[in-house]
Amino acid sequence: MQAYATRSEQLLIGGHKYRLRVLSDKQQFSDAAGHRARMGLSVAQWGLFGQLWPSERLLAQAMHRFAIDGKRILELGCGIGLACLVLKRRGADIVASDSHPLAESFLAYNATLNALPAIDYRRLPWDALRPSLGHFDVIIASDVLYEPLQAPLLAEMVRGHAYPAAEVVITDPGRSHSQHFSQLLAEQGFTLTEEQCPMDDRDVPPYRGHLLHYIRGQEPSRA
Repeated sequence: MQAYATRSEQLLIGGHKYRLRVLSDKQQFSDAAGHRARMGLSVAQWGLFGQLWPSERLLAQAMHRFAIDGKRILELGCGIGLACLVLKRRGADIVASDSHPLAESFLAYNATLNALPAIDYRRLPWDALRPSLGHFDVIIASDVLYEPLQAPLLAEMVRGHAYPAAEVVITDPGRSHSQHFSQLLAEQGFTLTEEQCPMDDRDVPPYRGHLLHYIRGQEPSRA
């Protein structure tokens, strides 16, 4: 991408090889349009969306196993889009979203790189619901609870965009703010099932990864 140095990564999910374009490092910054200030990001936070994080790999693995038939799925904070690519390959009805101005182009490029159809993308800051976006059977996200304010913002996104019978799947590296988020979803009628999972091949029990599966008004899918 112009003004950014990128590299390619390859990994296997469910026996399928995925190729990804990611930022070559987290320190890059170029924003002539002034998006960063409007978004309230620091320069150090700007490049975080363009990395392949362990929680994103964990979410992608979960989506390879997840029951998708008849379900409309929304990913919040899709970043480079690995979980969306896995779902699109499986034929899921998936909408990707992020607030970063570069996420859409990275997602589109990675879909093309993997010979997949274009993925429906919406720019979606969490501090403003989009009624036109509609409602979803499943809302997913990875490592989105690293600051205190994100738990209530994410919970409001669920309140505004989840059907009465819905599922929420979050992968998390064990951040304390996930407890607050779980409390907020319990107030919305969700029941939590939590599984600890390895974040990478070097991880040993007790695993660092947490797969948080919230269910309201329906039988659980396998996640």
